[in-house]
Amino acid sequence: MTARQSLSTVGLLGGGVIGAGWAARFLLNGINVRIYDVDPQAERKVGEVLALARRAYAKMLLAPLPAAGTLTFVDSPEAAVAGVDFVQESAPERLDLKQQLLAQASRAAAPHVVFGSSTSGLLPTQLQAHMEHPERLVVGHPFNPVYLLPLIEVCGGDRTSAATRERARAVYSAVGMRPLLLRKEIDGFVADRLMEALWREALWLVNDGVATAEEIDDAIRFGAGLRWSFMGTFLVYRIAGGEAGMRHFMAQFGPALKWPWTKLMDVPEITPDLLDRLVAQSDAQAGGKSIRQLEALRDDCLVAVMQGLRQVGFGAGETLAAYERSLFSGATPPPARIDAPIEVQRRHIPADWTDYNGHTNDSRYMQLSSEAMDEFFRSIGFNAGYLASGRSFYTVESHVRYLGESKAGDEIVVTAQVVQLGEKRVHLHSVMARPDGTPVATAEHLYLHVDTALKKSSPLGAELLQALAPIAAAHAKLPRPAGSGRYVGQSVK
Repeated sequence: MTARQSLSTVGLLGGGVIGAGWAARFLLNGINVRIYDVDPQAERKVGEVLALARRAYAKMLLAPLPAAGTLTFVDSPEAAVAGVDFVQESAPERLDLKQQLLAQASRAAAPHVVFGSSTSGLLPTQLQAHMEHPERLVVGHPFNPVYLLPLIEVCGGDRTSAATRERARAVYSAVGMRPLLLRKEIDGFVADRLMEALWREALWLVNDGVATAEEIDDAIRFGAGLRWSFMGTFLVYRIAGGEAGMRHFMAQFGPALKWPWTKLMDVPEITPDLLDRLVAQSDAQAGGKSIRQLEALRDDCLVAVMQGLRQVGFGAGETLAAYERSLFSGATPPPARIDAPIEVQRRHIPADWTDYNGHTNDSRYMQLSSEAMDEFFRSIGFNAGYLASGRSFYTVESHVRYLGESKAGDEIVVTAQVVQLGEKRVHLHSVMARPDGTPVATAEHLYLHVDTALKKSSPLGAELLQALAPIAAAHAKLPRPAGSGRYVGQSVK
């Protein structure tokens, strides 16, 4: 059983910015969520974050997501952890509050259930001090937005067991994250210590009138930040050392570390004047955009960067590609009913699918239909194991009709109908429609079954025929799909 399969329900303690992000990541991976939060606005806020996450995933992922989990709000920590498979705590950063919440919840959760804490700096040894079965707690420190950024710092305390660390690593990996397992406890862990150093320097630059908040951000986003997104710090500096590598870089620039540039050991006093300047500059930088608009912009930029990195298989793109492979390789359930065209996919049109008219580009309908038909094939058992046996389908002919228009953000439902099933070939017809059933486009594909080693056509495997034959028989009783078999230029009748 995989980690994702062992996760039916997750309990969340806290539904603020981080807790809502966790809810979105788990829900969109098909995991039920029980969430406890004292904020009377929590349900609205979590719903808005979930909408942002759905929007981002629709833009980012090629792989189909499983059916979303169910979200339940409960009125106590005990109710949040009852019967769950994993717990993630994301309460405010107060040691006494977190200790009390974890102690209370740990008395109600099953003894084997692992707890992760989202704290950004509190030590796990302190957090587990009053828990029942304290060996099952780790820090699982994520980064905002939790549903997009893959990094998760995993840190155990004095009493954390090796099995707990491994369970946490497996859970976080199963929902598309990149766990960083810390070797020892340290205040602020790794990433926050690095960010804190940059933050101190940035505050001094504003305080001393050297640069504005926007200018400092520009120095990051147009310069080093672009490199950091895929190479971090040390690999960048190794390259800067040229052919001689890191040793040459340190010999050339190491002495500069002793120069009195930094104010890392000193922090500017946050006076009313400095605070007013920071707030005014931040407001100006936002340009009147609401927090949700800024979050959507942030998500769009992160999606674009990670998709670009996916193309070269490096950095966060490598993690995204691995996550998509896990989604593609997941078992797709067989059709629930076969007496009508089978719904195989629902997805929203990504922004980068549109053309100069703002409408979905012609080629994307072929892509949409092709990926949906792949999903249909997976539902009848055409999986990684079948491919590994040296058998596959090759597309030998396709045809698309354009019936309407769609634009970025529109939801499209794709159905599949078997037009003809032969010993060595399958003819499928798909309709791409709005949720109300209005067709936007249709496509049909002729697939030839092949022996990939011999590069020759071959009969379908018995296991696929067993699944396909009843579908083909049922669909043979349906009216032939409108437009099926038409050629380009044929008059519409």
